[in-house]
Amino acid sequence: MRNSIIIAVFLIITFFTLRASFDGSHKKEKDLPSETVAGDASSPPEEYREIKGNIKKGETLFDIFKKYGISIADLFRLKEASAGVHRLRELYPGRQYSIMLDTDDRINSFVYWINDDTILNITRTESGFSAEKVPVQYEKKIFNIAGIIEDNLVSAIGDGRENLMVALELSDIFAWDIDFTTDFRKGDLFKVIVEGLYLDGEFRKYGHILSAEFQNNGDIYRAYRFGDGEDADYFDPEGKSLRKAFLKAPLNYRRISSGFSNGRFHPILKINRPHHGIDYSAPRGTPVSVVGDGTVIFAGYKGQFGKLVIVKHHNGYKTYYGHLSRIGKGIKKGTKVKQGQIIARVGATGLATGPHLHYEMRVNNKPVNPYRIKAPRVDSVPERLMAGFRKYRDEMNARLTSLNPPVLALAEEKSGDRI
Repeated sequence: MRNSIIIAVFLIITFFTLRASFDGSHKKEKDLPSETVAGDASSPPEEYREIKGNIKKGETLFDIFKKYGISIADLFRLKEASAGVHRLRELYPGRQYSIMLDTDDRINSFVYWINDDTILNITRTESGFSAEKVPVQYEKKIFNIAGIIEDNLVSAIGDGRENLMVALELSDIFAWDIDFTTDFRKGDLFKVIVEGLYLDGEFRKYGHILSAEFQNNGDIYRAYRFGDGEDADYFDPEGKSLRKAFLKAPLNYRRISSGFSNGRFHPILKINRPHHGIDYSAPRGTPVSVVGDGTVIFAGYKGQFGKLVIVKHHNGYKTYYGHLSRIGKGIKKGTKVKQGQIIARVGATGLATGPHLHYEMRVNNKPVNPYRIKAPRVDSVPERLMAGFRKYRDEMNARLTSLNPPVLALAEEKSGDRI
């Protein structure tokens, strides 16, 4: 009898214990969400912290990581991942960067603007970090710009870095036909059809000049950008390349004026034209560019020329660059040079009363006037593409003809892809 009572009590206690456990477990299950699988779409998104800014002068990624307490080990992994894409030591002041950190302060991504057109994007993957260069996707609109020269091209187009860049690009396009350091005349007229590039609805910069016209001293020059992507080039109305064997001048307008981004730029160059050459008065140290491809046959001191460089070109042409303050590093007899390459700096060595460049051209050792040389053009539009070029040229001509200066950065419709 006693054993039966003990067994009954044990069963009662066990029953109520199991019931309480069941009720508690059942209640907890009702309180939980229906699904709690990690990474499921119904789970709240992982939060990230963004650190962004612009690279300061002298600043390195190590400085940035140390400042924000980011893992230096991750920095080495980023450098290793991007080594074959873009070296992270090559950071430039003013460039944007962004670092995304997860809740454990681990780097999820690193973004750096290499330049206005390319972004370095490094992201964390299962096996480490992956780096790639990503082109910036701009929205394009067409801009019309036109004006009359009162003093110089830079001031005629207007203040600001982007307007300066249009002026310098225009001078590069016509560098084979116009000496932009000396050929300006008051009343000269220019017209430009250029891409305007937008990002997130805001104007960021000008793109390629699509077509341009320059009226200089009664002569009219026109240029049309034609070709495939970055291989496109500029051609005249007949489809002949604007590139020629020789530049019009040994002093590059871009290098002379690129520092004048604000206010008016007053031309500093004057020229005299003695019988055997052209003298460009210019500040000491002004870069001197070789006008065409060739080989240096003399680099040193030579009597009244002072420090002198002589370059031999094809078909019996030679060019002389005298009174130099210094000759470029590596410029010596036998050196191969490319058109536009800086070979020296303006000075006043030899028989000179002040700093200037003596520029001379000779054909078969006889002096000639460089301005009267009809230098051969480099290339032309292929015959199979001429029909497309003529159609494009006519479209651009209609736009150029409709422009009446002054027209400053007037935006028109979006531009589509063109050959």
